Amino acid sequence: MAGTWGGVMAKQGGVNYRATQADYFDRRGLKRYAGVFSLWALGVGAVISGDFSGWNLGVGQAGFGGFLLAVGVITLMYVGLCFSIAEMSPALPHTGGAYSFGRTALGPWGGYVTGLAENMEYVITTAVVCYFSAAYLQNVFDTPEAFQPAWWLGLYVIFVGLNILGVEESFRFVVVITLVALGILAVFYVSALPHFAWDNLWNIEPDPGQSRYLPFGWTAAGAALPFAVWLYLAIEQLPLAAEESVDVKRDMPRGLIWGLATLVVTGLLVTFLNMGIGGGAAYYGSQTEEPLLDGLKDTLGVTSGKALGLVAVAGLIASFHAIIYAYGRNIYSLSRAGYFPTWMSLTHGERKTPHVALIWGAVIGYGVLLILHFAGDGGFGGVILNMAVFGAMIAYAMQMVAYLVLKKRFAEIERPYVSPLGSMGAWIALVIALVTLVALFANPDFRQGVIGVALWFLAGLAYFALYARKRMVRSPEEAFALEQQAGRTGGGREDTPPVR
Repeated sequence: MAGTWGGVMAKQGGVNYRATQADYFDRRGLKRYAGVFSLWALGVGAVISGDFSGWNLGVGQAGFGGFLLAVGVITLMYVGLCFSIAEMSPALPHTGGAYSFGRTALGPWGGYVTGLAENMEYVITTAVVCYFSAAYLQNVFDTPEAFQPAWWLGLYVIFVGLNILGVEESFRFVVVITLVALGILAVFYVSALPHFAWDNLWNIEPDPGQSRYLPFGWTAAGAALPFAVWLYLAIEQLPLAAEESVDVKRDMPRGLIWGLATLVVTGLLVTFLNMGIGGGAAYYGSQTEEPLLDGLKDTLGVTSGKALGLVAVAGLIASFHAIIYAYGRNIYSLSRAGYFPTWMSLTHGERKTPHVALIWGAVIGYGVLLILHFAGDGGFGGVILNMAVFGAMIAYAMQMVAYLVLKKRFAEIERPYVSPLGSMGAWIALVIALVTLVALFANPDFRQGVIGVALWFLAGLAYFALYARKRMVRSPEEAFALEQQAGRTGGGREDTPPVR
């Protein structure tokens, strides 16, 4: 790309666009590699840790019956969400993903709110998965609680490094580790069947006046919603791989839908089988942060879980690696457009990976873990999980609003794939996401962490209002949105930069 665009700042859409150096995008290039199988593995791998840890705490909140209701509701949300995203992503094939959808449909503020929420979701989610991974490793190596920060640091260093190494190496690893994690789950399912007892699902002592099927009443299902989300959270990250996908129009919808179908099956199987063995819902619902590991001990008759722990941690590693990829591309795209400081979007000259974004996301995630570690008394897995869900629900709601607006006002955009659920699927996902967002604040057990992350979100909005919106760059996402706006208003396109 030669030259700059006009050489001066231009104001449009409530933001100021500034000129850039001639090599601005050359220093921020990505490399295409991913096919449909890689995308499927990235989506499933990002979520698979949810089958290993975290989800079970929802049974402790609502009993098995209440959690099952929550899973049903959340599954409906993800069906509507994924089909809608499968339509938008090949139509707007940019690394920005959710931010790109919001930017085109809702303007710069809509794009930023969506991108910021998704950024918080992924950065905090890596912290959650890191926390549960360290819990497994602590069990294996008998390290003291005070050693946890060292485990977190080591995990971040290793897997951020692997993501920086190269997109090919990163995707190859995620394919292998995802298949390993699915293999471990398959072993658990087969080994659990002979030990399964229906009565184990309902062995939580009910509150006075309640039944064993809903031991804490109907309303407790609301408290279980964030934990049901953990069985699916991050499948929606796939559009962030749009500029690294070989054939985004064909492969992205397939990767999303096949990935979701895989997660529905694995989630239902682990929900029933993990709660139906050993100590049942009364134990696995609240008294362990390693439900699959403890379940394998029960089904395989192993007293020492050290070797099993090393095996079981594979599922957590798959998600940790895949979501590091996600926050890296999210930070990269927002930075490339100027929403975040532009130096964060620099990519490695030879490897074409966003190394600066990957490192800074890890610094923030590790910082969150340290703050919670030193501010609390340990065992904060449920708190940080709810913090991640806060960002996710805002991002989901914004994406569904964007889908509805794009469907109505931007019908001329080419859509290689069209959701069979249409606007109805988006409306269902939107309503459930908003209900779940409210439920996060309703639970006093986790409210403090949710309030903290809400303040973080407000600080991010203030940064954009006071500074970033005055220093924007016409990245591919911005250029596409401006082209659509110009087409609707009849304006010219002479000041729009080329999109590579």
